[in-house]
This record gives sequence, structure tokens and C-alpha cells, in this order.
Amino acid sequence: MRNNHEIDYKIFGEELQMVEIELDPGETVIGEPGGFMMMEDGIDMQTIFGDGSIQQQQGGLLGKLLSAGKRVLVGENIFMTAFTNTGQGKKRVSFAAPYTGKIVPLDLQQLGGTILAQKDAFLCAAKGVSIGIAFQKRLGTGIFGGEGFVMEKLEGDGLAFMHAGGYIIEKELGPQDILKVDTGCVVAYQPSVDFDIEFIRGIKNWMFGGEGLFFAILRGPGKVWLQSLPISRLASRIIQYSPQMGHRREEGSVLGGLGNLLDGDGY
Repeated sequence: MRNNHEIDYKIFGEELQMVEIELDPGETVIGEPGGFMMMEDGIDMQTIFGDGSIQQQQGGLLGKLLSAGKRVLVGENIFMTAFTNTGQGKKRVSFAAPYTGKIVPLDLQQLGGTILAQKDAFLCAAKGVSIGIAFQKRLGTGIFGGEGFVMEKLEGDGLAFMHAGGYIIEKELGPQDILKVDTGCVVAYQPSVDFDIEFIRGIKNWMFGGEGLFFAILRGPGKVWLQSLPISRLASRIIQYSPQMGHRREEGSVLGGLGNLLDGDGY
């Protein structure tokens, strides 16, 4: 038995995907502003303050304001959009991926109730799922962890959908397993996974290797989701080769390895 709304879905596409949510009468799905694509007649769309989750409703006005304040501090929207089937029979609403990559469905009931995801990964979820903000506890991780500094916390027992760039891989880490990852490639992980950073040793590695200064260190046990193309890397490449920006003069030179050291975009 779920406390969150039970929704059905189907994902379409390969590189630029969309997810179609099927709602029974009275069911609701919530989404970040800007993710909506289309909906059938009989679905009511409303902008709501917060995510409409049970936790937020029980927290009263103060709880809503504190939750909204956290989202404002990290550049998130304090409002979300709720789509409710107010008609007869099943109705469908669709959400589209913002850039090339994959949409990943997460059944929070089967994943222990909580997932920590990178900022901007959330696309939509069944009503009742709480979409909050989690800050990294370690100072070093917060300062140098790139996209891993501020995480979105998805809590509940319903379905949630996140989007990430390029190819998405899910890995199950055992209690003794350690994975070293580019900081921008971490999409999400279970709270049981320990997230930390490690300085890349060797001056030649970070000066001429074209990578960032730090690894993300993921220690099991638990599941992690990784992306092959972080949006920050994609954006930097587009700017780099844009006709308006011109060809980077340091490309192919010693200076080429010094660009964007902290975020791993120094090609």
C-alpha cells in the first residue's frame, strides 16, 4: 500500500525522451515548471506552492516557507505544477527531457524511500513525493564537489522521474566497493552511499590531463546512477565551438589543460 498516488507511465524516444503519465480519475502528478509537454482534455493544471507532499502539508505555513527558502537559495523554483485528472476515465499528461539524455524512473518504495539526486535532475513525480534540498555535510565536498554540493532529496513511496545527460548507468555498490567518478557525472545515489571528494595526485595529471582537480568518491553499500554527459560539459563545449566565441587559442597547447580545472571541463 502506497501513501503517494499510484501512476502508470511509458517512456518514448531514444536520445531526446519524453515520459507519458497515465492518471486515473483523481490522481495527480507534479512537475518542475518548464518540463510540461502536453496533456489530454480533462486534466486540470495548477501552480502550487511547494510540492504538495504530506510532509509539507503537516509542517504548516512555517514549514512551507523554510522549504521554499532553501530552494530559493540554490536557484530552484519555489512553485511546482500539479496535473490532476478531474475527468472521467484515464487521462494522459507528458513531460519532455530538457536536453539529450535519458529519463530514469525511480520507484522510491523499492529504493528505501529516499534518493539524493543532483540539482536540476528532477522531472516529475507522483503526488505525495517530497522534493527537498540536501546540502553536503563535509565542507570540502561542498566547496569542491561541483554539481554534488547541493542535492535534491526525493522522499516518499511513489514513482519519481529524473533526467540526466548522455547514457545513464546504474551501479550497485557493495559494502567494500569504492568508485571514483568525475564530479559532474554523479546523478543520484541512495543515502547509504557515502559521497566524498579526493584530490587528484600528481601535478602533471591535473595540469595536462584535461580533467578536473577532484574525483567524486562513492563508497557502498547502495545504488548509484551516473551520466556520461553532464550538462555543464555540454554547455562548455557548445560555447567553446560557437562561431561567436571563436576558436580557443589555447587548444592543443600547454594552456589547454589548465582551463576549467575544478569542474572537469578543461579540454
